[in-house]
Amino acid sequence: MDLLWPIKWLIEFILVNFHNLFVFIGLGNETGISWVLSIVAMVLVVRAALIPIFVRQIKSQRNMMLAQPELLKLQKKYKGKTDRESRERMAREQMDLYKKTGSNPFSSCLPLLLQAPIFMGLFFTLNDAQANKKGVGPLTADLAANFSQAEMWGAKLSDTFFGSPELNVKIIAAVMIVLMSASQFITQKQIMAKNQNPEVMNSQFMQTQKLLLYVLPLVFLVSGLTFPLGVMTYWLISNFWTMGQQFLVIRNMPQPGSPAHFARQERLRKKGKLVEETPTPVSEDATEEEKGETSPQRQQPVSKNRAKKKKKK
Repeated sequence: MDLLWPIKWLIEFILVNFHNLFVFIGLGNETGISWVLSIVAMVLVVRAALIPIFVRQIKSQRNMMLAQPELLKLQKKYKGKTDRESRERMAREQMDLYKKTGSNPFSSCLPLLLQAPIFMGLFFTLNDAQANKKGVGPLTADLAANFSQAEMWGAKLSDTFFGSPELNVKIIAAVMIVLMSASQFITQKQIMAKNQNPEVMNSQFMQTQKLLLYVLPLVFLVSGLTFPLGVMTYWLISNFWTMGQQFLVIRNMPQPGSPAHFARQERLRKKGKLVEETPTPVSEDATEEEKGETSPQRQQPVSKNRAKKKKKK
């Protein structure tokens, strides 16, 4: 049994019902516009449902970012120490740091792993439909054939860049591939340029992010040459959603200490909505060093006898 069967059934249900809706309002059963809009609507519904997972991913990544400066200190502390005792001590200190900051090096990957089956189900559902294959649910053989033969700007949704000799197909596919790669690059670039603390720019985590900045657009560029137009429509709309979603997160929930954080602070200051940070109250039991030089000097109580002597003088 197909492990993606439940996901594919749900995706087909959403896709077919949106198609029926657009046909009902008069967009036509044979035109590609009804299927294209169905793909767009399906992507919006699925991505909206994944927002809670995305928020969890953002929190996980933020916790990891907060832990990065301390992790760099640990790496410097144990640099060149390869003995077993030093490695074990470093591992223990890393685990203590993860507990202290509430972070986990694998937690940011978990939301991506949860999203993977959904994206795979979307891909295979659209890919099978374009090959005239009956779906596992509401997508009948007739609907699959209708989807495969539907045209968008004179090109079938089942056409690919290499699979069609038509010039307009190649132009449409090339434009979509460029937009897919560009949107992925812009999304990753705005994370690195605007939403990163300068202190962690040289960390191993950031080196991985820099690598993804160029690898992921390249993946879209190469794979897009073999993707049918219907599947590329899904990827393109999904990338646009991610880019817009990331823009809103960076603008309204920036990483502390990042350029986006200071930009948001400035916007709030101009609007008079910035809440200035108040000094942390000092405990009465704190030592003079803990209170610091800026703490006001405590006025010693004066007894009644000493007060009378001062008046006589």
